[in-house]
Amino acid sequence: MKFTLRQMTVFVAVARQESVSRAAQALSLSQSATSMALGELERLYDTQLFDRLGKSLRLNEIGQALLPQAVELIERAAAIETVLEGRAGFGKLRIGATLTIGNYLATLIVADYLKRHPESSAQLQVHNTATIIDQVARYELDLGLIEGTCRHPDLVVEPWVEDELVVFCSPTHPLAKKGSATLAKLAKEHWIVREPGSGTRETLDRALRHHHSELKVRLELEHTEAIKRAVEFGLGIGCISRLALREAFRRGSLVPIATPELDLLRHFQFLWHKRKFQTAGMREFIALCREMTAGVTRSDEIEWPFIP
Repeated sequence: MKFTLRQMTVFVAVARQESVSRAAQALSLSQSATSMALGELERLYDTQLFDRLGKSLRLNEIGQALLPQAVELIERAAAIETVLEGRAGFGKLRIGATLTIGNYLATLIVADYLKRHPESSAQLQVHNTATIIDQVARYELDLGLIEGTCRHPDLVVEPWVEDELVVFCSPTHPLAKKGSATLAKLAKEHWIVREPGSGTRETLDRALRHHHSELKVRLELEHTEAIKRAVEFGLGIGCISRLALREAFRRGSLVPIATPELDLLRHFQFLWHKRKFQTAGMREFIALCREMTAGVTRSDEIEWPFIP
């Protein structure tokens, strides 16, 4: 082999950052050393791996074909080094989760994972579904946990556990006493909802499109806790995962509204790149996720010690 692991590491970093300077910063190398390593790799094989667009670098066809193999090579090399040095653990695992999963499930699973494998490390990023899909597709994350649908041709999607959205209001809202509402009534209310690109918004919009209905959206927020507070303050009604509302319903600070006309069921799902080497750490993390939801049919049925 004419190439080196360092050259491949630089190539992967530049591909992810789309910039030599940002890649150098990520690798703690000088910009000249990073540029030299990439240039040497291209000269060795008399090829170009990127299209130069001003200061930005975008993978060309050859670079796109090389990237998954380079990522796998680096990860396998790290695993080999771990064995040779006699270290336990799975190395670093990069996980991305959408907001409901990230705030209510993923942090608990990460904690369990690190307790069982103390020599491993993990990075957890919490974003909406669209962002997680993009990061997994770009090899910036090893594994994604999403609430929405994914149709990306390069990604593998595997179902995890069913989840249900629920419409809710404050205890002082007129709908609180009725306990249920028709679509015609819901259409007259002010709504506090998640932003476009989130799995929660996608599920709600899909349910409404089936009935050709539209809502009077008063406020869009990126966080479920912010939506809960806004609804508690009487700004409108909301719709988020029943999992995120369990404690509020128990306390009585928020009240569920039955909506028999709306299908608000969805699935939490695992997501990874189909050309990515599935590490032992990934397999272990997925196994812990399934252990958490063993014996339940819906996310809000998960009991202590996982969810208080």
